[in-house]
Amino acid sequence: MKSQEVRSKFLSFFEEKKHSIVPSAPMVLKDDPTLMFVNSGMAPFKEYFLGNAKPKNNRIADSQKCLRVSGKHNDLEEVGYDTYHHTLFEMLGNWSFGDYFKEEAIAWAWELLTEVYGIDKDILYVTVFEGSEEDGLGMDTEAFDIWKKYISEDRILTGNKKDNFWEMGDQGPCGPCSEIHVDIRSAAEKAKISGKELVNMDHPQVVEIWNLVFMQYNRKANGSLEVLPNKHIDTGMGFERLCMVLQGVQSNYDTDVFTPIIKEIETITNKTYQKEEKIDIAIRVIADHVRAVAFSIADGQLPSNTGAGYVIRRILRRAIRYGFTFLDKKEPFIYRLVGVLSNRMGKAFPELKAQKHLIENVIKEEEQSFLRTLEQGLVLLNKIVEETSGDVVSGEKAFELYDTYGFPIDLTALILSEKGLSLDEKAFNQELEKQKARSRAASEISTDDWTILSEASEETFVGYDVLEATVNITRYRKVSSKKDGDMYQLVFNTTPFYPEGGGQVGDKGYLEDTHGDVVYILDTKKENNVIIHFTKNLPEHLNESFKAVVDSKQRHRTECNHTATHLLHQALREVLGTHVEQKGSAVHSKYLRFDFSHFSKLTVDELREVENFVNRRIEGKLPLEEKRNIPKEEAIADGAMSLFGEKYGDTVRSIRFGQSIELCGGTHVKNTADIWHFKIISEGAVAAGIRRIEAITNDAVKDFYFENNRLFFEMKDLLNNAKEPVKAIKNLQEENTALKKEIDALLKDKAKNVKANLKNELEAINGVQFLAKKLNLEAGGLKDVAFELGSQYDNLFLLFGTEQKGKALLSCYISKALVAEKGLNAGQVVRELGKYIQGGGGGQPFFATAGGKNPEGIDEALVKAKEYIL
Repeated sequence: MKSQEVRSKFLSFFEEKKHSIVPSAPMVLKDDPTLMFVNSGMAPFKEYFLGNAKPKNNRIADSQKCLRVSGKHNDLEEVGYDTYHHTLFEMLGNWSFGDYFKEEAIAWAWELLTEVYGIDKDILYVTVFEGSEEDGLGMDTEAFDIWKKYISEDRILTGNKKDNFWEMGDQGPCGPCSEIHVDIRSAAEKAKISGKELVNMDHPQVVEIWNLVFMQYNRKANGSLEVLPNKHIDTGMGFERLCMVLQGVQSNYDTDVFTPIIKEIETITNKTYQKEEKIDIAIRVIADHVRAVAFSIADGQLPSNTGAGYVIRRILRRAIRYGFTFLDKKEPFIYRLVGVLSNRMGKAFPELKAQKHLIENVIKEEEQSFLRTLEQGLVLLNKIVEETSGDVVSGEKAFELYDTYGFPIDLTALILSEKGLSLDEKAFNQELEKQKARSRAASEISTDDWTILSEASEETFVGYDVLEATVNITRYRKVSSKKDGDMYQLVFNTTPFYPEGGGQVGDKGYLEDTHGDVVYILDTKKENNVIIHFTKNLPEHLNESFKAVVDSKQRHRTECNHTATHLLHQALREVLGTHVEQKGSAVHSKYLRFDFSHFSKLTVDELREVENFVNRRIEGKLPLEEKRNIPKEEAIADGAMSLFGEKYGDTVRSIRFGQSIELCGGTHVKNTADIWHFKIISEGAVAAGIRRIEAITNDAVKDFYFENNRLFFEMKDLLNNAKEPVKAIKNLQEENTALKKEIDALLKDKAKNVKANLKNELEAINGVQFLAKKLNLEAGGLKDVAFELGSQYDNLFLLFGTEQKGKALLSCYISKALVAEKGLNAGQVVRELGKYIQGGGGGQPFFATAGGKNPEGIDEALVKAKEYIL
């Protein structure tokens, strides 16, 4: 059964069971601070499990893209070494929100697997929760009794809390689960040992394929459990593993999900899969990782140095180094796999086809960049090897290479072993653990349970219409972190505060009670469909009403910038072409940032045209035309643009200013005239095919022009109020260039005179013409003198010292003949003598320099130089 049929049969089955079939949510999360990526099928539905929102249908099914590479669920280091773990995987799932429970979930799972897919019942095992003494929970006898209707008791196994109790996180909804495992070993292997002995033992052919979670408890901050008011079903079946079973193969990588990618890798690298273990691992790593990176980019997450972007860069770099080390690929090639991936999965996930060229360009640029890093790392590693005495390389230096330059530690260890050296792994791991401890301490957060003040109806946002409202606090909790200290999170029954989202920052403002006491709101965010207000101090009178007031000045400036991003998007598509698509934005009160797809740097004329386009719309005084809670299809038909990577509901809000129409939940000015003016500050590259514009509006533009005006008059004053200041600056530049040429000529003459005098100071020692002397020359002059003298002698050893601007400099020249005959090395000389000037340096064996901060050590270094030839 082909993989596409496997997926469609699953969705059709649950559609017949009255489930709504929903598309996969974007893998990159934007409104859940507890997760970077969707790491399980239920993550997009957390708001329903938490009771913060109600689904249109209490039964849902889908195939969800998931990524597990960080945090609690981290499979990264296993990927490639076994045949069933992945970074990106599809989770086939069905959910019930307070509707059906264990009886139906188990019956339908069994029906689908054994009747629709035709899996032999005799190769299936199931597990149920054995209970937990610490939680006061007994065995899940309810699930056990239901399973007995379908499978013999000897195939129903009990599992511990680790395997059979599923939790969303340290806090939140949770419950016991039943896993369904499959044993696809040969008959001979089954005769040797029963499959029940291998369940949950990481056997590659005895694997879990489906987990049925019975969500019936809520984990409190103190670790205790409380019963949820409604019981839910959350199931997740590994699509790749299911395909392995249905296609009769022994590895996920032997299914048609991966074989086309693997064949393409074989063609590109001229390597053969399933002949040599290290090559097989590398091919599996690359085949897996290209999927994770491609889907992430398609969902709007580019590789970067921070947060979710760093995770994606790390995955891609892992693939690159496996290709570099084991497949001998020293040039970009992973980007060439995107076409195969797009052809295979583009029907189920159209974002892959729509974003294909962008994905290829970004991956190719990342490959080129990291391959350069690997080359630089090899040079640095060779330097470390040169400086190592003995056969064990410092773990601290290896960690610096890993931490500062991104050079993989396993590649370091491999190269060292080839050179007959070993790595001090204990010291490396100590440095790594120190770094992890620092990172954990910086990001450690403790969150209390919510204190409920009132069971309010669904929270309402009124901030589109008003900036003040009378509110009541419905719940609050304390959050503590090393970074921010103690903070309080408040939830109101209604709020005028806009929560961070769609690139726009959250509102600030204050709460004022009837006694005149004020508490400042420092930020507003949205978490699982709940608007949360951050404050340093808990209000004293929690049960009273408050006047909630948004900082109107900040909100207005932010609205100007947000509306300007819409006009900018329209301008770029008009000036550059309709290939331009928004790839990210940041809307603050002081500036806006807009990322977009485009293949080249914008010219001065293009930037001016874009700027003028936006300002004409501002001058045109275009009114805001807003439509709230309209069907998404209606908004799209009206011409509204939707963005890749955004999660839209069934109803949306459209924003129109003239011909600019977008789906947007942010706040905007009532008329473009409110923006006053738009000014581009910078334009540059973010990644291959992605450009970034930073711009300002309103008060920031006024400040910009005032400051530039002040600088202009200050410059004119320095130019003696020249009538044509630009011409005056050009004249100064020409004069400066001429003077520099004169100075260079004088310095060369000075160096020639110095050289003539130095010839008489050379001292013959052991067949070497030696001189160590302090000179009053700059670095370039020292080099010129050394090479001038070197052209006349083939047995010369020179060490010059000089002091420039309070710094010390040493230059060493050794004739190439001496380097060959006596094994002398100028680089080693300056590194060793550099300690006298409290510095260091290096260079080539015949010429090298060292800089330091202690000029007083120059004389001692010059004295020590003679020891190298005695």
